[in-house]
Amino acid sequence: MNPSSSPPTARLVHLPDLPPVDCPCGQARRGFADCTEFPGTIHLTNIHTDARAHFHQRLTEVYTILDCDADAAIELDGVAQSVKPLTSVMIPPGVVHRAVGRMTVLICCIPKFDPHDEYFPDEYFPDE
Repeated sequence: MNPSSSPPTARLVHLPDLPPVDCPCGQARRGFADCTEFPGTIHLTNIHTDARAHFHQRLTEVYTILDCDADAAIELDGVAQSVKPLTSVMIPPGVVHRAVGRMTVLICCIPKFDPHDEYFPDEYFPDE
């Protein structure tokens, strides 16, 4: 490290303390949105019922299931995949996805979450 440069600044956030934001999945608490040192955001998301299917054109998400009901699943391009706690799912841009059933998920979004990069197939492809 160069002695004349300042050291990197670490940040700490307690996700449950952040205000919840309604989203297609349920309610998300979004951390590091204002942190220029991190290229993404971390979301603690509570899904109480089936989430609305959606996709992103630029955003990659990694869902890590922290807790879920026994019959919970992630639907990826219309195919349901069973999940259990500590399952991680990488969802690249363009994959239509939704959570099915009650679960608590930690989501890492790269780049930072942008609500303008959230699309719904029934609106985006209205004739299908």
